[in-house]
Amino acid sequence: MSTSDVLARTPPPIEQAELQQNSTPDRWRPVAWVAAPLLIVLVIAVYPLIRVLTESAAGTGQSTWRAVLGSEIFLRALATTAEIAVCSTVGCLVLGTFLAIVLAFVPFPGSGLVARLIDTVLALPSFLITLAFTFLYGSAGAVNAAIFEVTGHRPLNFLATPAGVIAAEITFFTPFVVRPLLASFTVMSRDQLDVAASLGASPWRVLRTVVLPEAVPSLMAGGSLVLLLTLNEFGIVLFTGAKDVVTLPMLVYTRGIVSFDLPGAAVIATVQVLLSLTLYGGYRLVFARMTTSRPGGR
Repeated sequence: MSTSDVLARTPPPIEQAELQQNSTPDRWRPVAWVAAPLLIVLVIAVYPLIRVLTESAAGTGQSTWRAVLGSEIFLRALATTAEIAVCSTVGCLVLGTFLAIVLAFVPFPGSGLVARLIDTVLALPSFLITLAFTFLYGSAGAVNAAIFEVTGHRPLNFLATPAGVIAAEITFFTPFVVRPLLASFTVMSRDQLDVAASLGASPWRVLRTVVLPEAVPSLMAGGSLVLLLTLNEFGIVLFTGAKDVVTLPMLVYTRGIVSFDLPGAAVIATVQVLLSLTLYGGYRLVFARMTTSRPGGR
């Protein structure tokens, strides 16, 4: 190649400067796309967590980490929170699986309306469910009033107990299990069901060996979400008026708002955050292993 050809292909100095100016924004554009969401996360999530941790370390007397974690009320609240969260999650999984199977595989008139009503619950605040329970099953509710007209007694008095809180949470959070299951049943291959039925398998066996194994990831996703939500639920416990049901969120509210013990409330809130992050990390780990072990997983 001659010298004249090289000079002909080399851009003039002005054009080289323009190319460098045009390449600079392209190089910084990915950084700008990452910086904006990162800044939002830092302001909304990371900064409050740092403030909570700082406040929890500033406690004295009965507000220190050792005093709070060793107190009887904290241990009782931790056990109550775990009990209510686990029982509510199990109830949501059982009821949600039953509803999803009926809606997906047992068509009946009005099934579409029922599915839409279940979706509507997702848009409602949790305290409305508690108010509905109060109007129905409270000491002066409709059910007690009807029983009183017949027997002269008002036997239902469970709303202010852990059973009432669990019943309200199951009612409110079951749609979070139904919706993922319905989505998985929609994409499920009908050929598997037809082959199993043609081989003489009973509906229960088809359900146990074909349908439920395919729904395990959806069950895990819905169950994990419900467990996290019930673990941090505050509105339902507050509106039931269950004074003897003390959960970790209620304890944070009591110590931080009622007693003005901000360091003690920060300690409990930090434990709550660590529990949630641990559960989420465990779910991600188990789900990743299940995904890689399934046929076609990577």
